[in-house]
Amino acid sequence: MAKKTTTTQPEPAKAKPEKTAKAKVVTEKSAKEKAPAKPKAAAKKVTKTETVVDHIAQLNNVRRVIPYSRFSDFDIALFQSGKHYKLYEKLGSHVVEHAGVVGTYFAVWAPNAQYVSVIANFNGWDRGSHPLYNRWDGSGIWEGFIPDVGNGEIYKYFINSSTGEDLEKSDPFALRWEVPPLTGSIVADTYYEWNDTKWMTDRHQHNALDKPYSVYEVHLGSWARDYDHPDEFYNYEQLADMLVPYVRDMGFTHVEFMPIMEHPYYPSWGYQVSGYYAASSRYGTPQQLMYLIERFHQEGVGVILDWVPSHFPGDAMALYKFDGTHLYEHEDARKGFHPDWKSYIFNYGRNEVRAFLISNAIFWLDRYHVDGLRVDAVASMLYLDYSRKHGEWEANMFGGNENLEAISFLKEFNEAVYSHFPNVQTIAEESTSFTGVSRPVFLGGLGFGMKWMMGWMHDTLKYFAEDPINRKYHHNQLTFSLIYTFTENFMLPFSHDEVVYGKGAMLRKMPGDEWQQFANLRLVYSYMFTHPGTKLLFMGCEFGQGDEWNYQTALQWHVQEYPNHRGISETVKALNKLYRSEPALYEKAFSPEGFEWIDGGNAHDSVVAYVRKGNNPQNDLLVVLNMTPVTRHDYRIGVPAAGEWREIFNSDNKNYWGSGTENTQPLQTEEVSWHGRSNSINITLPPLAAAVFKMV
Repeated sequence: MAKKTTTTQPEPAKAKPEKTAKAKVVTEKSAKEKAPAKPKAAAKKVTKTETVVDHIAQLNNVRRVIPYSRFSDFDIALFQSGKHYKLYEKLGSHVVEHAGVVGTYFAVWAPNAQYVSVIANFNGWDRGSHPLYNRWDGSGIWEGFIPDVGNGEIYKYFINSSTGEDLEKSDPFALRWEVPPLTGSIVADTYYEWNDTKWMTDRHQHNALDKPYSVYEVHLGSWARDYDHPDEFYNYEQLADMLVPYVRDMGFTHVEFMPIMEHPYYPSWGYQVSGYYAASSRYGTPQQLMYLIERFHQEGVGVILDWVPSHFPGDAMALYKFDGTHLYEHEDARKGFHPDWKSYIFNYGRNEVRAFLISNAIFWLDRYHVDGLRVDAVASMLYLDYSRKHGEWEANMFGGNENLEAISFLKEFNEAVYSHFPNVQTIAEESTSFTGVSRPVFLGGLGFGMKWMMGWMHDTLKYFAEDPINRKYHHNQLTFSLIYTFTENFMLPFSHDEVVYGKGAMLRKMPGDEWQQFANLRLVYSYMFTHPGTKLLFMGCEFGQGDEWNYQTALQWHVQEYPNHRGISETVKALNKLYRSEPALYEKAFSPEGFEWIDGGNAHDSVVAYVRKGNNPQNDLLVVLNMTPVTRHDYRIGVPAAGEWREIFNSDNKNYWGSGTENTQPLQTEEVSWHGRSNSINITLPPLAAAVFKMV
């Protein structure tokens, strides 16, 4: 099964001319974007008031730092109060025109620094040549304009701290970084001529909570690689020619990228972020990422980004002890250091840090047109004692273990996101029983749109790991989720976390021989797509990859040469089609009115039956799951209404590598009371399979 092939992996289209972006120039008089004028020569006529030193500097073409600011008093007030949600328009590096000269404005927050300068290629990384000006208002912002510096310039900040420590730091607001392991910031812009107006206009129809929401989770660096150059990454534009049509054809409504913000340590999968405002340069430029997102939108697919406000790495060039003090992280290690990940926790009680993070969330929604943010590790933010032993944490002011500052931050984050972008979704990866994660803030909740249903995922996988002969003793693991499924807006995830670190691939979690493993996998996916809630499936799971996910290599696309793996792929494609075409599966996904048990207690046969309901009773679906490899003939099922019922999906279909045990003819109800219903039908229940019926 390790045969090398080039026919099953999505192929890139022929190279297309890269979209070029006009430079973004902001003048003092206008904030409109326009192409920059050519840089004017640095030399100029020296006036009588200029010093000899200035004259010599200009003759040697050394650019001076000119006092200049993009901050108003109102900006500073918002920043210091934690309410400035568009700091990316102010802090960082920006190509501007000032006094008729094009150059770059630099601004960095370093309140405990004694001295800050720009070090870069243009000044030979000289710490003394281009010092920034410390604002007079106590904001801690250092700023200045340097003529003739434009896009593409590599730079860092040299910071001499109040303790005398010398630091070289990358720009927290840089829009682009060097390709790791290099760590320099790059002057860049995010100007792009978008062509996704139709999607953005109609986005509310795609992202609404009563619409289908099926997510394909992707790690861009390992989704696909060139067979001839397996150690190289495809760029965003190349991926657009492969990934976009694949996701569209598989029928997913959304794609979710594991973190694409710049991260120096590739094995972190992106969850150790250093450049929060920069798309990872491993895969190309900001504009190439925008092109990828645009292509998804043109095909009717939404884009979600993983976002990590929970912690950051301790790399010397990044946020940790940025100005020589605990600026971004909490200074108390009980609140500021994460023992599991050996990383640092943001100080959610500091206004400027809150503004940094919320501005970052708004940035990706604003500049990159993304349709949602999946927030990582929310549970670690909510609890002061998360992964900490007795004595390693301090209770809050009320004596509890809740992190009140983090809770307040999450509420403000969600209010800010939904007030600026009401048609997007925020999704919490939260694994505890914390109340109201996906309830509005005004009702006492955290304000997320959805929450991952981790309990369902763990119980379901534990149940399916059992040999079918033993499943009757674990029936409650299968049905327990319906007790609490409507307490939150739940998303059902089979994510990357379930196929790493020795947990095995989804296929290998299934018991039995080869046929049973594939049948079980088709069945568990059928259960997910017919269970209340939205859906998420990690890449490779959709065709039954046999090995664990390996971030260093491409997915095992070659296995699709084999009919069993093609069968899994066809099953997922059919389930997405079923999910998107049947309103009963999504219109009331978060309401108890959308679900009704027919039979949830038949542990002996390991069979469950339930009805999914939408707004129109004529669209009701009857779902029957057989968790054993025994074919059950003349199996009677009570139905919600009399009439003719037709099988519209069967995971045992031969096209899916099943046995072909199906109900091919419409079934007329009989006036035989069953399961507490006045009418019932007799069906053939396929082995290790799901059958879905709809009234004709």
